[in-house]
Amino acid sequence: MKLWKSSAFALMILMSGITQAADYVIDTDKAHAFILFKIKHLGFSWLYGRFNDFEGDFSYDPNKPEAASIGVKIDTKSLDSNHAERDKHLKGKDFLDVDKFPEASFVSKRIEVLKDGHAKVHGEFTLKGVTKPLVIDAELVGGGSDPWGGKRQGFSGTTKFKLKDFGIDYNLGPASQEVEIILSIEGIQK
Repeated sequence: MKLWKSSAFALMILMSGITQAADYVIDTDKAHAFILFKIKHLGFSWLYGRFNDFEGDFSYDPNKPEAASIGVKIDTKSLDSNHAERDKHLKGKDFLDVDKFPEASFVSKRIEVLKDGHAKVHGEFTLKGVTKPLVIDAELVGGGSDPWGGKRQGFSGTTKFKLKDFGIDYNLGPASQEVEIILSIEGIQK
């Protein structure tokens, strides 16, 4: 009788969708996560690029999203704007100076939960040796079991910052003072 009651209780918990906090590693091996950037080119068009190499992890409990945390490290040498000469310039001293600063990072400090799976992720962003507060507008994309027996959780997000705030003062014109970062993060439960 006790076994039946405990099994029935476990089944009720599974059916109700109650979950606990879990730790995830960002799935960069299978290209299920992306860090993109865009900036205006002379105010005429958008220049898009990405960072091909990064790593990170996060903790998430759907019952307590305000307790979530995330940490990401970005290999700045992996910048890719689909144009070799431009990439060389962006990686140089005028912009990221990747030889001196090969890594950028973001570490969350506080999660402000909004409505409908949206949140503001407050944290510290380090780029080119400068650390400043940064807020990411995040959205829960979804989560659950994958076809390989694992569990996954996905989020997207955007943020903007002024280049000069991180020591990048190269004159790109008045329309190109701010860069937008676009994130698509899928994590695999550890």
